[in-house]
Amino acid sequence: MHVNDLPEITQDYLKVIWNIVETTGEPAAAGKISQATGQKKSTTSEALKRLAEQGLVNHEPYTGITLTDLGDQLAAAMVWRHRLIEVFLVEVLGYRWDEVHDDAEILEHSVTDRFMERLDAHLGHPARDPHGDPIPRSDNPGEPLSHITLAEAEGETVVEQVDDRDPELLRYLADHHIAPGTTVRVDKVVAGLATVTVIAGGANRTVTLAEAVLSDIRVHPTPRC
Repeated sequence: MHVNDLPEITQDYLKVIWNIVETTGEPAAAGKISQATGQKKSTTSEALKRLAEQGLVNHEPYTGITLTDLGDQLAAAMVWRHRLIEVFLVEVLGYRWDEVHDDAEILEHSVTDRFMERLDAHLGHPARDPHGDPIPRSDNPGEPLSHITLAEAEGETVVEQVDDRDPELLRYLADHHIAPGTTVRVDKVVAGLATVTVIAGGANRTVTLAEAVLSDIRVHPTPRC
């Protein structure tokens, strides 16, 4: 089976499940899948049953959803397309990182493997997309994504990945020079607001973030040299 043989909605479900498992390290809850796809819970439940019948997901009651080997392979193909297209849009076409997600969602369903392989080579086989998400390949699944968020970090730490669901947040972070590779430190959290220092040589900056946002920023356990 090739990923292009699947309906677009099936491609989307597989990619969503991959993303949830990747970021949480746990099986994907049906409610999170429904929220991420924008489908009703009843619609999602029926879709998951069909995916299980096709041998693409494991759907055990009360344990969450995981991908089968085949489902994982097809999901990885979609994730590869999406994230590589995002790199292309930013590095070649000059998109900002808050603009790429929706266009990549459209383009990923229309490209061929030949096009993507040539695009990958043209870009130099990047390891991460603009938001810091690993780009999986058939011969290399990519470096695992950290499960440590800025909400859990202590002391100075390095931003690895930022959730791309909220364009407004991405614009705010970019305006305050926070992106993958940035060294930051949470100084205090008071009344739902976090004071964060962006560490950049002798020009440190302080920025205020909603406490809830800290969970959308994944970091390395310790700064990497």
